[in-house]
Amino acid sequence: MLASPRAASVGAADQVARRTSRRALACVVTLGALALVVVASLTLGVRDVSLAVVWDALTAPVADNVDHEVITGQRLPRTLVGLAAGLALGVAGAVIQGVTRNPIADPGLLGLNSGASLAVVCSVWLLGLTAPSQFIWFAFVGAAAAATLVFSVGSGQPAKLALVGATVTALITPLITLVLLRDPNAFNTYRFWAVGSLTGRGTETLTVVLPFVAVGAVLAAGLAHRLNMLALGDDVARGLGQNVGATRALAGLTIVLLAGAATSLAGPIALVGLAVPHAARRLVGSDYRWVVALSALLGPVMLLGADVVGRLVLPHSELEAGVVAAAIGAPVLVAVARGKKVSNV
Repeated sequence: MLASPRAASVGAADQVARRTSRRALACVVTLGALALVVVASLTLGVRDVSLAVVWDALTAPVADNVDHEVITGQRLPRTLVGLAAGLALGVAGAVIQGVTRNPIADPGLLGLNSGASLAVVCSVWLLGLTAPSQFIWFAFVGAAAAATLVFSVGSGQPAKLALVGATVTALITPLITLVLLRDPNAFNTYRFWAVGSLTGRGTETLTVVLPFVAVGAVLAAGLAHRLNMLALGDDVARGLGQNVGATRALAGLTIVLLAGAATSLAGPIALVGLAVPHAARRLVGSDYRWVVALSALLGPVMLLGADVVGRLVLPHSELEAGVVAAAIGAPVLVAVARGKKVSNV
């Protein structure tokens, strides 16, 4: 016996409600995980500090207290940089995968990492800059220039974007190597930045980059619904009244702001922008309104978690967050490549 239209409507409404509840629960759990990694980032390391001492350092710091100086001078800026860079990388990865319909896309696909790296190397070589706070603008401009070139030549088409991005990276990489071979000082400075780290970035550096992250996050939230339509194909999106060219242009601007800011802050950290959107889709489905929101939470969880693990894995030393993040993201890349739904983003 066929169900009545009213019963079918009620059943569909129940499914939507359950799906929404499940997605909201995933966001709440992820928010709890983010709170835990923030606490771990402030308390754990070569010098473990209790939560009570952290609270005192944040609310009533004492100038001559070593623990307070560690918290306010090192770990708090490091944690804030991890939050900003992780959010930017996670959301940028979601937007890139949505606009290119490529499940293995990340900021490196569009040449942002190589563009930023070339700009940093040239600034160190030609201007003698040595600190991240000095060459942060060069990294941002280099990433933006590379992404602009890729989007303009690639005409916004997913296959062309990937091809042009790979070509730009292939052209820039030898130039970077040439400069590094000519200038040992540039090599010494670049190798610490290129591995990807949250250390050595003060709050003044974060203050410069944070507006770009905020604007990019707002643009990504506004793009989410358009990405849902774009996932159905260009023709379907146009049939639904969307200006596909304008959507891709806005997505390109969003990616430049987010990925450029993250790369200039923390260096070319690999695989965060790849792994985070896939994890988000596993938890909340393919609706980009939820994927973008959850990626904004999962990105900092992964990056700060990698940073904390890097502090604890070696006694009296630490691994950079970029190394640990790559170790975490590599299995995700393998799983995506082997998956049956590799083309479904």
